[in-house]
Amino acid sequence: MAIFNGSEGGPIPLQEAAAWTANYRKKQDTLAAEAEKPKKYVKAHMFGREWIEKILQQENCVGIRMYYALDEVGTQQLILVGVDENGTDMEDGEIVDRSALCPPTCSSGDLGGGIG
Repeated sequence: MAIFNGSEGGPIPLQEAAAWTANYRKKQDTLAAEAEKPKKYVKAHMFGREWIEKILQQENCVGIRMYYALDEVGTQQLILVGVDENGTDMEDGEIVDRSALCPPTCSSGDLGGGIG
């Protein structure tokens, strides 16, 4: 029996989304201030439409799962992989990262905290 149908997720108001991203930035700023060797953290990832479509166009793909990850130098990454209706990662298909990181490619809007 299928556990996913492709309608998972849903919209949230900009105000709520902006508050949540602000919470994340505040937490990361606090952690950085407390660290012995503070370093910049990733605030956002931007993936091009081409890659989102490649994942979604795979046969039997009903959505995208996103994994939090750290690369070999400790930079936060976000790994995207297609998911079938049974909730199984489509590991034989497109697995995507190499996103545009913020910083330096940030938005100046509310979600980015006006840091563009």
